[in-house]
Amino acid sequence: MRNKLIILFSLCLNVAVFAQETPVAFSLQEAIDYALIHNRTVKNAARDIEIAEEQKWETTATGLPQISANVDYQNWIKQQVSLLPGEIAGGPAGTFIPVEFSPKQNIGAMATLNQLLFDGSYIVGLQAAKVYLEISENSKVKTDLEVRKAVINAYGNVLLTEESLQILESNKAILESNLDEIQKTFENGLEEEESVEQIKITLSGLISDLNNVKRLNVLSYQMLNITLGIDLNTDTTLTDDLEVLALQYTSLEALAADESVENTIDYRIAENDVETKDLFVKLAMSDGMPTLSAFVNGGYSAFGEDFGFFNNNQKWYGSSMFGVNLSIPIFSSLGRSAATQQARIDLEIANENLIDTEQQLKFQIATAKSEYQYAIEDYSNKKENLELAERIERKNETKFFEGISSSFDLRQAQTQLYSAQQEYLQSMLDIINKKAELDAILSNLNN
Repeated sequence: MRNKLIILFSLCLNVAVFAQETPVAFSLQEAIDYALIHNRTVKNAARDIEIAEEQKWETTATGLPQISANVDYQNWIKQQVSLLPGEIAGGPAGTFIPVEFSPKQNIGAMATLNQLLFDGSYIVGLQAAKVYLEISENSKVKTDLEVRKAVINAYGNVLLTEESLQILESNKAILESNLDEIQKTFENGLEEEESVEQIKITLSGLISDLNNVKRLNVLSYQMLNITLGIDLNTDTTLTDDLEVLALQYTSLEALAADESVENTIDYRIAENDVETKDLFVKLAMSDGMPTLSAFVNGGYSAFGEDFGFFNNNQKWYGSSMFGVNLSIPIFSSLGRSAATQQARIDLEIANENLIDTEQQLKFQIATAKSEYQYAIEDYSNKKENLELAERIERKNETKFFEGISSSFDLRQAQTQLYSAQQEYLQSMLDIINKKAELDAILSNLNN
């Protein structure tokens, strides 16, 4: 039996490991679509909507008929005695006769129907439940926008490290070839030792950068997996290309997008806050209104000296009652007035915050457009700089091996090229990220 359990456990473990290590491939859009379903924050936001829907019904149900039932059983261990004047039974005046009025055991069953007829707080509660659901739905939209932006950033960072690795590996191979050639020339006495040392310095720095990017590459994949909502160590493959994505995310139409803030999710959330504070004012005012409710009940009771309530000859006595309750608040020592004033002040604060949110959003949209436009312009600039840096590096390499320029000039040209390569990659990533940031502010989930 023990061996069977060990085999079963091993099979389950292998299945779990296989599931974690099964490679998955995503384009950027596929990654976004996947995360909007499987990201843990997104799933919790969806659960918040479900909670709000249940809360809405819970609030509605408090104004609907409520039925309750109870069963009450009593057994006098020592029955209570009442004293009657002795004159009733013909006894002398001033004497008393002990009497046990109730049977030793009794049982009663009662069902009650309660119905709320009018309550100001209930009406406000219904409105609040609707607003709470809207808040949860807006929060879900906000979460989706943030997750979308996070996926784009994480996906772009992976592509950046992948491109950097390829460039650094290529540069390393070229430098190692140059170093080998210069080393041989130096050994033959045709080159100075400084030239060898300059190349070694450049190569050492390049290897250090390469090792760092390798570590960053692993971390960037893990960050992407977390954002997607999959296991940290899943073997993820990206099918999109950084430069292609940068071109896809270059859109001058986005710079002409409508700057109306009323349709943005942040503005709608601020509006929800105003609605909530307004409901608090109504709730505080409703405390001064009367409450009207009604009930009807019915039940049966039985009595006996012994527990024989389930016998066929046991006699049961029915009862029923209808009633109405009207509660009218009269004076609260100005407590309700103070609560209402507090709620009104909170409403004023919410209105001020709404105006501030509107102004901040207009500024954020203008800033995001400016940064996005700069990213597009910077990409063109960095592309031209890279082409120039490549030509300069090739010329200096040719001059160096022809003995026209020094190793210092070559190293300077190589360093300038490596910097231009990284700036070019970063400029492509900036276009993608700045476009994602603009879309998030404009509440655009479609682009």
